[in-house]
Amino acid sequence: MVVLTAACWFAWLGWDTQYRTDPVTGDVTGPYEAWQVVGCVVSLVAVTVTAVRALGGRRAVATVAVAFTAAWVATQAPRDESGLWLVGALLVLLGTAAGVGVVALVSGAGRRRRARAARA
Repeated sequence: MVVLTAACWFAWLGWDTQYRTDPVTGDVTGPYEAWQVVGCVVSLVAVTVTAVRALGGRRAVATVAVAFTAAWVATQAPRDESGLWLVGALLVLLGTAAGVGVVALVSGAGRRRRARAARA
């Protein structure tokens, strides 16, 4: 699960480092496009559902959140000149854990419902 989770970061977001400046307004956007973020989230949902089935809810949340954060740190910390990468890592960890936690709850609830129906 760790490799699959890290692959979500590297495949969708880890390679994009370019910011774009609008020539008219001067607004800076990036580095990620919406399609990259959506793809990463969908992939993480699939990995989380698989992890819940293989590891159980709590272990799945911990594994996916820590692995995704570690992959983020591997690409972001070396580029950070401000020294704030640790704050970013904490935010990525908390956000990922929250999102993965919701997916794990929903996935686990569906699994428990199917198990009860099979016993009845």
